[in-house]
Order: sequence, then structure tokens, then C-alpha cells
Amino acid sequence: QVQLVESGGGSVQAGGSLRLSCAASGSIFRFAVMGWYRQAPGKERTLVGHINSGGVPDYFSGVKGRFIISRDSTKNTVYLHMNALKPEDTAVYYCQLRQYGTEYWGQGTQVTVSS
Repeated sequence: QVQLVESGGGSVQAGGSLRLSCAASGSIFRFAVMGWYRQAPGKERTLVGHINSGGVPDYFSGVKGRFIISRDSTKNTVYLHMNALKPEDTAVYYCQLRQYGTEYWGQGTQVTVSS
């Protein structure tokens, strides 16, 4: 079993920065892919980006250049560094881990960006 715990959400003004963390515990395969999704009120959950076991990230185009995903495999932790935040980035952010065809999700952390 795998558990994911996110932290670091909060409220910030437009143009500000936040860093989210997601710590994974349990049976983690070394080639597991970790990533971030977000869900704005009344909208579907969408991909922000993910990072493979080699540390290579890939991003949704709407955040490319502003968000950075990094990973510390020694701690089974993935980070989402969010810069130049916009009000439309307001959402609940979820961490995801994929391995052996199974997806695991964190509980989500709220990010609110005010104009």
C-alpha cells in the first residue's frame, strides 16, 4: 500500500510563489512516476505535470515556465514550485503516484491566489 501526504498549500497574492510537497510512503517502486493534478471549483481534475524516476519532468502548457516539478527519490518526495501565480491557478492540488498500473492519490491541498 502507498500513502501520499501533501503540504504547503495556502493563500497568496497574484505574482507570488508557493511550494507544495508530497511525501510518499509504503511500497514504492523505484520507477514510479509522480505528479501533480489540480481541480478548480466546478471543474474536472487536470494534469499539472509529472516527473519520472530519472527526474525528467513534463508539464501542462498552461504552467510551463512558471511551475517546476522536482523530486528527491531518497525521500520519496516530489515538489511543486509555483511562481508567478495567477488567480486562475486557484484550485485544490493533488499529488499522484503511478506504479504497476495503479494510481495513488493524496488528500489534496488548497491553493488560493487573489488578484
